[in-house]
Amino acid sequence: MRPHLALIEDDPDFALMCRSYLEREGFTVTWAMDARAGKTVLYEARVDLAVLDLGLPDGSGLELLRAVRSTSRLPVIVVTGRGAEADRVAGLEIGADDYLVKPFSQRELVARIRAVLRRSQPPETPEVLQVGSLRVDTGARQASAGGTMLTLRPKEYALLEVLAGAPGRVFSAEQLLEQVWGAAWQQSATVIEHVYRLRGKLACLPASAPRITTVRGYGYRLDP
Repeated sequence: MRPHLALIEDDPDFALMCRSYLEREGFTVTWAMDARAGKTVLYEARVDLAVLDLGLPDGSGLELLRAVRSTSRLPVIVVTGRGAEADRVAGLEIGADDYLVKPFSQRELVARIRAVLRRSQPPETPEVLQVGSLRVDTGARQASAGGTMLTLRPKEYALLEVLAGAPGRVFSAEQLLEQVWGAAWQQSATVIEHVYRLRGKLACLPASAPRITTVRGYGYRLDP
């Protein structure tokens, strides 16, 4: 599948040149020429990486980057004519994955995009997660313990898979929202409700099965 890039750039000549080159290199590119259109693309399209200019006609690219980072870990490469160190530092501190100062070659842009995409790929998840007597088959999306199969709703399974992937580690409600629901703006009550239901189903398994522990003030962990 061709990676989908959002190109947020107000210079039409530069944007058309970038889009043409990137498409020849195997990317799908959606171009937005201001912050408002860029925000729409980022929040409504399925984008793998954003190439973001800081100098947009209707606002600062840094503000758009800050808004993106408040809800998402979408890879972002900042491109700008500003070469000052303060601008580079500000972009990186807000959460840019890389920074390019104009003028730069199209080949360098492609190389940076590919490098950031490689770094952003999640690690391979093993097909079977084993925590004590609990067996989570990530291929079949099923969980069982002691021969008893758990009947789980999709989000309950996804929550269990995250917890079972790192037994003993405490996950905050915000981390679970982002990893399971893909959006940190959901209410933490969503996590509380799903943990409650999942905990009840785990309690029906043999005593040797792991249990979800609430760590007051921090979050939840799966104890073997």
